Amino acid sequence: MAKVKKAFFCTSCGAQHTQWQGQCSSCKSWNTLHEEILALPKTPSWQVDNTTAVKAKPVRIQDVAVDALTRMGSGDVELDRVLGGGIVPGSIVLVGGEPGIGKSTLLLQVALSVSGKVVYVSGEESEQQIKLRSARVTEETSECYLLTETHTQSLLHHLGTLKPALVIIDSIQTLHSDSIDSTAGSVSQIRACTAELLHFAKQTQTPVFLVGHITKDGAIAGPKVLEHMVDTVLHFEGDRNHVYRILRAHKNRFGTTAELGIYTMAQEGLLPVANPSALLISAESAGLSGHAIGATVEGIRPMLIEVQALVSSAVYGTPQRSSTGFDNKRLNMLLAVLEKRAGFQLGAKDVFLNLAGGIRLDDPGLDLAVMVAILSSSLDVAIPKGYTFAAEVGLSGELRNVPKMEQRMQEAAKLGFERMVVAQKVTSAPKGLEVVRLATIQDLVAHLF
Repeated sequence: MAKVKKAFFCTSCGAQHTQWQGQCSSCKSWNTLHEEILALPKTPSWQVDNTTAVKAKPVRIQDVAVDALTRMGSGDVELDRVLGGGIVPGSIVLVGGEPGIGKSTLLLQVALSVSGKVVYVSGEESEQQIKLRSARVTEETSECYLLTETHTQSLLHHLGTLKPALVIIDSIQTLHSDSIDSTAGSVSQIRACTAELLHFAKQTQTPVFLVGHITKDGAIAGPKVLEHMVDTVLHFEGDRNHVYRILRAHKNRFGTTAELGIYTMAQEGLLPVANPSALLISAESAGLSGHAIGATVEGIRPMLIEVQALVSSAVYGTPQRSSTGFDNKRLNMLLAVLEKRAGFQLGAKDVFLNLAGGIRLDDPGLDLAVMVAILSSSLDVAIPKGYTFAAEVGLSGELRNVPKMEQRMQEAAKLGFERMVVAQKVTSAPKGLEVVRLATIQDLVAHLF
């Protein structure tokens, strides 16, 4: 009887080791090595037509012909925006997110909206469960095929027979391959199954969507090499207490990673939000202290968002600094600038900051709106109605320019705002919008308070 070959794999980076050790020599993580059984790879049960297979050969870069990239529409405006204009043929897209956030619902809606034959592979739900959800979210189509299969070789055999235009795998952690003798969801199984699906996608030019579980730290479960193998990594995030869901691209070989897709969770499924600014601004906040409206840009999409701040006397010895949706370290920096450059004593006060709607942003153009909200709450003075803010704050208290100012001004004018406080000189402004240019934080305090 042949000796069973074993190896140790790192669950963080996927590196292989011949024996167990406390620290992974590749990524320097501790206690991440797990033993798995190795077996010789077997020939896949599916075969691609040899006449269509192209053998690789060296080609000069000058001789490579670049054709226009033809993308396939997903039927979802927000998803197409995040992907960079649509689904690229032969691409592998990995979608991650917390349990219950809406990953399966989003991809099922895509499967029912795409024109062409779609195979929805589920290893977690039965056909009856998917049928009930599809009847709730959208109209049915005869071009969507359901397949409850977790064996990779059988799955690829069915895909070779059906020849679909799009394949959705829910989820990659449930698949197992005969080429690896280990349990489903292990590092080696995830890597082997993804490699076989990648080989299938590139040879047949069929786009594949993979749903990935995440760990308690928010990272996609499995080896880190999984994110390197795929073409696009999308994260579906949001707070269960809010109706908004955010779709972001953490990696995209065919487009930018600065785009943002916003959905609302309703009874009939996920609905795209065409104008998020109108939903993220509350009309009831007018006349209340601690509220300011900031103009931000995510990718090519301008948005106005409500910044809420609360400044109160510290009950305990150490003041609290808490922010939701905004970088906590940047909040501490802005508080230090206010204390040093504007003379506001906030060292003995608690400061709480929140971006309305549960959205998380890292645009430096929100600095001025954050400062105005903190000052408004500290002085208990409401901001005059019709003001919006867009500027970065430097360590010396100066206001700095931010990019895409024209899109920010147009969004503010569209929603009926009358004044925008900026740092740069604007040559032309939309009709009905007055641009107020300030140079320092001291000028801001004198102008508003």
